[in-house]
Amino acid sequence: MSEKKMSSSRKHHLKSLMLSIAKGILEQEAKDSEVERQRYMAETCQPLSLPSGIQTLQELCRELHHKVDVIDEERYDLEMKVNKSAKEIEDLNIKVIDLKGKFKKPTLRKVRMSADAMLQALLGSKHKVSLDLRANLKQVKKEVKEEDKELRDVGDWRKNVEDKAGMDGRKKMFEAEA
Repeated sequence: MSEKKMSSSRKHHLKSLMLSIAKGILEQEAKDSEVERQRYMAETCQPLSLPSGIQTLQELCRELHHKVDVIDEERYDLEMKVNKSAKEIEDLNIKVIDLKGKFKKPTLRKVRMSADAMLQALLGSKHKVSLDLRANLKQVKKEVKEEDKELRDVGDWRKNVEDKAGMDGRKKMFEAEA
């Protein structure tokens, strides 16, 4: 493990090399940015040609003053628009905070409603709609059949099984057949 460690003098030497390289790169970047700035200024800003006469100087001043006024008006309009938008945003944020604070979501409960009550809630109290489905059904009378009477007379089948269980029950079966 000691073989992999660098000596302190080697570390300091490498550190000084890295710093000198970084210093050279920074100096080169500063020179490049200065050249780029000079190139940009030459492209965008034309050299100022001052006229020799007083009349032409006054005309140039008026023209520059007019340009400054136009730009100032645009700046003012944009500033007012930004202030108005900021005020609207602030008002809406206040409304949102108020709504969050005042209303809590109620817990929903299961409500039992009849069909008539549901229709009345949906349609309103003006419409009288009755949804009595039972009234629409036909009335059917039960007819007692003869077979059902015989089955009722026989009685419960469990009793018959109990009666036939054991030796006594077998005797009764043979006696009944004979």
